[in-house]
Amino acid sequence: MEADPRAATADDELLRRIARADQEALADAYRRFGPLVHTIALRSVGEHHDAEDITQQVFVALWRGRQSLDPSSGSLAGWLATVTRRRCADHHATRARRTRDEQVFSREPARPGPDPADATDRVLIADALEALGDPRATIIRMAILEDRRQEDIATTLQLPLGTVKSHVRRGLMHLRSRLEEVTA
Repeated sequence: MEADPRAATADDELLRRIARADQEALADAYRRFGPLVHTIALRSVGEHHDAEDITQQVFVALWRGRQSLDPSSGSLAGWLATVTRRRCADHHATRARRTRDEQVFSREPARPGPDPADATDRVLIADALEALGDPRATIIRMAILEDRRQEDIATTLQLPLGTVKSHVRRGLMHLRSRLEEVTA
C-alpha cells in the first residue's frame, strides 16, 4: 500500500508552516495527528490522564523544535510517532524509578521513637520532685538534672552549705522511697 501523494504534500506544507512559526498550522497538526499521538501514548502507558500529558508534551516538542523540522527527512506522522514513543519510554522510566524509590523507602526500618518506659519514668520523677516542695525540689533539680556542685547551689540560692547537703540527702531518700513504691 502506497502513501497518498496528496496527503504527503499536505504534511510537507504543514511542516513548512510550523517551521515558519504558524500557530494555525500547529493547531491543524494537532487536530489531524492528536488522536494518533494520544492512541499510541494510551496503549503504551495505559492511563488516559498520562496519555493526555504525553500528547501535550509531544506537540510542545513539535513547536519548540520547529526550526529543525525537515520535510525531506520523514513524514510528520512518523516524527510525531517517534517522539511519542520516546516520551512514553521516559514516562515508563520515571514510573519505574518512582516505584523503586517507594520500595526502598518502605523497606527502611522505622526510626525508634522515644521509649514509653522512659517517658513514664520522667513523669514519675517529675511527680516525686513536685511532692518534695521548695526549696528541696529546686536543690535536687540543680544537683541532679543540672549536675551542679553543692557549693555552687549554696552560693546560687544563698543557703548554708549544710542546709543544701541536708536537702539533697533527704530529697534523694524521699525520691528513692517514692519510686520504690511505684515500681514495686
